Amino acid sequence: MSKKKINIAVIGATGYTGLDLIYLLSSHPRTNIRYICARKNLGKKISFFDKRIKKNLPKITSFKKMKWSNLDLIFLSLPNGEAQKIINNLYYKYKNLKFIDLSADFRIIDPNKYKSNYHIKHKSVPLIKDTIYSISEFVKDHIHKYRIIANPGCYPTSVQLPLIPLFKKKLVKNNNIIIDSKSGYSGAGKNLKKRFKHKNLFSSTFAYNPKNHRHIVEIEQELKNHVGVDTILTFNPHILPTFRGILTSIYLDLNNNVSARKVRDTLYRYYKNKCFIKILKLNSNLGSGNVLNTNNCEISVCETKIKNKIIIFSAIDNLVKGASGQAVQNMNLIFKFRESLGLK
Repeated sequence: MSKKKINIAVIGATGYTGLDLIYLLSSHPRTNIRYICARKNLGKKISFFDKRIKKNLPKITSFKKMKWSNLDLIFLSLPNGEAQKIINNLYYKYKNLKFIDLSADFRIIDPNKYKSNYHIKHKSVPLIKDTIYSISEFVKDHIHKYRIIANPGCYPTSVQLPLIPLFKKKLVKNNNIIIDSKSGYSGAGKNLKKRFKHKNLFSSTFAYNPKNHRHIVEIEQELKNHVGVDTILTFNPHILPTFRGILTSIYLDLNNNVSARKVRDTLYRYYKNKCFIKILKLNSNLGSGNVLNTNNCEISVCETKIKNKIIIFSAIDNLVKGASGQAVQNMNLIFKFRESLGLK
């Protein structure tokens, strides 16, 4: 296998996700970061924003000054609505160029649902069909056939990793599902104070938007894509007074003659050879502490005192497995690098 490096650019470099992405890519042995782009702070070094980044990298520049023909891959970590415009202008002109989009622009298949969910009219509808929605563990064999990769949302990643194998094996019922997710405040981005104005923001827990959270559509869409039927679920997110990490609790009803141990063992077998998914022993307590600053997902299946009802806990780092780490994992799969390369 060739050890040639690929040339990459990161557009949207100074947000929480962009900085984590550059931090990971800066030590990746098969990448050459050619451009680091943002709208502000042009000419500054990226290490000014993140002291973890020690490598001497290009200074921040405008994406309008990039030479696209010199690139193999572009990561886009932008507000919703921006990536679709850039990709639409480049996709047909530069046919060898690949894109990993960390926004929601290409996650939702139905452009009408995208508009109602994100209040933006999609400007690149024909390219949606050329996109793959990519939780890495589910697309390894065919992701390399696509040029546009829709990196999943953080909450949906924590939900789908435990649920999809169980739905495929028909071990749990696909209705009456309750999903309770708690995230560090970095998930809201650097505009946190504009989005959340509740009292004691950084020292309290806050529940919000249980009816119309934007990730509900994404979760429902992907569960149906994998198992072919609609799921009936309630999703309730919370913001925690901690910077990073997600803990998702999923309340499920078992199908007849299915035990919690069978559920746990099924997940263990499914992910036995997946390097980032850790299935704990039955009834293990679980928090987000072990997964912080890693690309891992830890999953625990727990019995309850109610017959045929279980709780599954799923923990990830929202900025790594929920965003930048999964983006690097997807890059590794696209270019047929070792899947864990560059991910500690």
